[in-house]
Amino acid sequence: MAKILDKQRYKCAMGAMSTVQAIERAIPVLHSGAGCAQKLSNSSGSSGYFSPNIFPCTSINEQDVVFGGEKKLHSTIENSLKVIDADLYVVLTGCTPEIVGDNVDEIVADFKDAEKPVIFASTPGFKGNNYQGHEWVINAIVEQFLNPTEKRIPGLVNIWADVPYQDEFWLGNLRELEKLVAELGLIPNTIFGYKRGIENIKKIPEAQFNLLVSPWVGLENVKRMQAKFGTPYLHYPTLPIGAFETSKFLRAVGSFAGVDQGEVEKLISEKEAYYYYYIERFADLFLETRVMSKKFSIVADAQYVLGITKFLVNDMGLFPAKQYIVDDTPKQYRNDIEGYFKDLNYDIKAAVEFGVDGYKIQQEIENTDYHGYPLLLGGYWEKDIAAKTNAHFLNVSWPVNERLVMNSYYVGYDGGLKLIEDIYSVVKTRFN
Repeated sequence: MAKILDKQRYKCAMGAMSTVQAIERAIPVLHSGAGCAQKLSNSSGSSGYFSPNIFPCTSINEQDVVFGGEKKLHSTIENSLKVIDADLYVVLTGCTPEIVGDNVDEIVADFKDAEKPVIFASTPGFKGNNYQGHEWVINAIVEQFLNPTEKRIPGLVNIWADVPYQDEFWLGNLRELEKLVAELGLIPNTIFGYKRGIENIKKIPEAQFNLLVSPWVGLENVKRMQAKFGTPYLHYPTLPIGAFETSKFLRAVGSFAGVDQGEVEKLISEKEAYYYYYIERFADLFLETRVMSKKFSIVADAQYVLGITKFLVNDMGLFPAKQYIVDDTPKQYRNDIEGYFKDLNYDIKAAVEFGVDGYKIQQEIENTDYHGYPLLLGGYWEKDIAAKTNAHFLNVSWPVNERLVMNSYYVGYDGGLKLIEDIYSVVKTRFN
């Protein structure tokens, strides 16, 4: 009997068009059926210089299935170069041309001498989801656009985190990671968002090292860059939220980069004093709000489940119920990720489940004893189970339908304070 998958939290691999769109003046060229871009572009903030409604698309049909869509792809790329003013053109494939067997790499190779770079990533939905598609786009940039160099810029750090647009806090989080790295005396380099783009992409091979802040997304990329460019990488799996994890993050990056330990500790002391000034000011609220939850669950991708779990346990002293990772994490990474949830303060260990069926997850939440009001952080689809269980609910992961996120972030000391604000703003509604 066929199974029904309810409330899936990811898109097909061609959703990586959002990764391309997040690079300023880069545009996806879609070799797919009509309508794919519209269906995959349901995140806020996706308009701008280029938007999914004007992405070039071959709009392949039944005739192209029989005779192939290679000529149509060639003309689409050719005309895109003529009429669209972009710095980078990235051809992405949908399911149909991959099944038919169009030689997309050969068509793209015809444009190797074009005035602007044209590259290709294979992104059919049957190969993976948009988290993996994101990695494949970065790999395409590394393999097809960038070349090894002997040049190294001391202190230059390429920063990689989670998937743009899938994580609606992506841009604010990246900018705060840049600030933290810069305060260590290093030079941050990111390729996504305002005034980054193609010039920052060209600097990638010149970096002192790559910094990956993610449990698994991007690990394939930094390993590939190490192999091609000889660039070492630091894999920091936990998104640093709040004082405890951010201080730990600064020590790890400072040590890897060879920054003077005394300077790192001086910076941390200043940051923690600032952070705990606010915590002390509102200590009465934290200690006397008896309707605050004792236990919590998070339904999100691995990055947010891990980062927020560590924050809620290590900084806020809450106890974890089961946590739910819904990004369809590849099996080879799951053991390591489970281990991260055993590295919490006070010898606390969090149970974690990798699942993609929202119905089953919500059934488990409904049957869990949270010893009071649950604290539930997740996607908009958790709103119903939050109401049913009388939970405090905060929409932090995709889909984000209850709030507008423009440049907000949860990374760092300020990000931790922001997350406390958001949680207690929900909790305080009990008094109204």
